[in-house]
Amino acid sequence: MDPVSQLASAGTFRALKEPLAFLRALELLFAIFAFATCGGYSGGLRLSVDCVNKTESNLSIDIAFAYPFRLHQVTFEVPTCEGKERQKLALIGDSSSSAEFFVTVAVFAFLYSLAATVVYIFFQNKYRENNRGPLIDFIVTVVFSFLWLVGSSAWAKGLSDVKVATDPKEVLLLMSACKQPSNKCMAVHSPVMSSLNTSVVFGFLNFILWAGNIWFVFKETGWHSSGQRYLSDPMEKHSSSYNQGSYNQESYGSRGGYSQQANLGQSSDEFGQQPTGPTSFTNQI
Repeated sequence: MDPVSQLASAGTFRALKEPLAFLRALELLFAIFAFATCGGYSGGLRLSVDCVNKTESNLSIDIAFAYPFRLHQVTFEVPTCEGKERQKLALIGDSSSSAEFFVTVAVFAFLYSLAATVVYIFFQNKYRENNRGPLIDFIVTVVFSFLWLVGSSAWAKGLSDVKVATDPKEVLLLMSACKQPSNKCMAVHSPVMSSLNTSVVFGFLNFILWAGNIWFVFKETGWHSSGQRYLSDPMEKHSSSYNQGSYNQESYGSRGGYSQQANLGQSSDEFGQQPTGPTSFTNQI
């Protein structure tokens, strides 16, 4: 039997049924979708400029852009409708910082989720033998939750700027030929942003997953177990004091009964000794 079959038959992968490992596997999958939909994007738009002089027209002006969305470096040439002269333009804006930060967080989250899932499955005993592993896991989970929130929010704003900068209507306003009513400028093809919208959705879904996983990781730390011990100690003290009080009451009752019986016996003895006095006096007489 090969090693993989032995591990599967031994029930090693049962850890994936627990919330801790199951959420890590989902985080791994969602991180892949996040950086793939953003980092692998490439799109473009197509414009047309129809000049009064048809020989100067250009009905297919392609403008391509891609990750990391340094739009100010995307240049293109358009006709001026004033002879053969061409106007060189560039898109406006730079969303590379937010896009690269988002993809970086997604890549590192993927790597950590992969490593954590392997540890949960194959090294669960070593993970739980001391508090160091769960404590590091808890801190990293909190940090990545914060990074996902910041990165997703920043990329959502960056994507909004990309949509405005690549809007064909906004690009047409940059062309001098389109400012003349005699020339006809129009958008032939607009950029498709569906995958970028999906990346933002997966970003916030990753934040929800990581934030929700904080509780399950916290349960593995010593802080949670010490808190349970702190709550159980006063209850144990209260129950022990109650038992001790009932025991004292029972012992007090038994001692009281014993003392009463002793006193009663002593009084009966004394009462029984009283007739001996006159009897002995009579005998003496």
